[in-house]
Amino acid sequence: MTNQSFAGKRLVKSVLSIVIALVLLITVFVNTAYADATRKYDVTVVDGVDTIAVTTTETEPISILKSAGIVLGAYDKLDITGFVAEEGGIITVDRYNTIYLSLAGEITQYGVYSDTVGAAFEELGFAVTLDDDVNYSFDDLIVNGMIISIDKAVRVSLTSDGETNEYTLISGTVADLLALAGVNLGADDYTQPSMDTVLDNGTAVSVYRVSYKEETVKETVSYDTKKINDSDIEVGYDKLETVGVNGEAEVTYRVKYVNGEMDSKTETKRTVTKKPVDEVIRVGTKLPEGYNSVEPNGTSSWNGYTLGQTISGRYSHYCACSVCNGNSRGITTSGKRIQNGMQNPYYVACNWLPLGSVIDVDGQLYTVVDKGGSGLSKQGRIDIFTPEGHSMCYSLGVGSCTITIVRLGW
Repeated sequence: MTNQSFAGKRLVKSVLSIVIALVLLITVFVNTAYADATRKYDVTVVDGVDTIAVTTTETEPISILKSAGIVLGAYDKLDITGFVAEEGGIITVDRYNTIYLSLAGEITQYGVYSDTVGAAFEELGFAVTLDDDVNYSFDDLIVNGMIISIDKAVRVSLTSDGETNEYTLISGTVADLLALAGVNLGADDYTQPSMDTVLDNGTAVSVYRVSYKEETVKETVSYDTKKINDSDIEVGYDKLETVGVNGEAEVTYRVKYVNGEMDSKTETKRTVTKKPVDEVIRVGTKLPEGYNSVEPNGTSSWNGYTLGQTISGRYSHYCACSVCNGNSRGITTSGKRIQNGMQNPYYVACNWLPLGSVIDVDGQLYTVVDKGGSGLSKQGRIDIFTPEGHSMCYSLGVGSCTITIVRLGW
């Protein structure tokens, strides 16, 4: 006979074991499923214009891209500033592309990470504007190996007919600018700079309108001065024989005007309506009395100087010009007249002898008719009048001499 109480206990114990095993199995499954769920997260990958959503359990950006089938080039870069491992975010792929820029006919290779043409210009530091002629739009996508041609625009100004305006051209010369502005040149008009000048940014171009006019005016015809030597008049004096009178003439000019202002004129015709009367001056050539033989005046001494006294002197030269003589009137201190080109009167200037004195300078007689600066107050210092003019004064220069007093005063 079976013990029913013992069998029932065994049955209950078996059932309990099965239940516990099932609970454990379910717990392991749930924990595993929960762990898998907590390891996966979402990442957004931006690759140029493509945006890819990736669900991953990877924590390294390179591994995440690899799991998404994204391959990086040798110079490509990643921007992971917006990505957090095991949390998600954005991974941006900056693709390295080689492009070629053709500027003024010269092609240069560059590497850029920008996605668009406009962004590439900014990345490279090229100041390209909408006025420039580019074979791509600024919004076009960068393609590896693309050639971008740029014709740089220039901003120039044009001044013509009293107005100044600004123009933008891709390229060209001054002639191209005038064609754009609709400005035509006359046969004698010109520009600065010239028509064939290639324009640069900031070039200022001006148009000069040229016109010609015939103008007739009345003009004074100046009289000439004629000098006639007269042996009856003493050297240093002259006599006006005929008063000069100006004449008149009608003169026609071809006058050049540039932008309305007179630039130059050329005489084309001259008609004398009133002849001038020449001035005639008789110039004295008669040597002073006593030039060859000095008449004594009874004065044997003056202010410490005596007749026949010999002095070691020093000479210089002066002429009748305003620089040498202090004025251009040709009047000496004694009243004697001097002028360049006259017959030599053999005059000197000094301050240490009275006017009218006659001195022998190295064998040549001179009459003291003028005074000068303080330098001529020193004993023996004389300035010799030179009618041959200023250049001859420089040629003769200065030097030492021996002076003998022949007469004291007039």
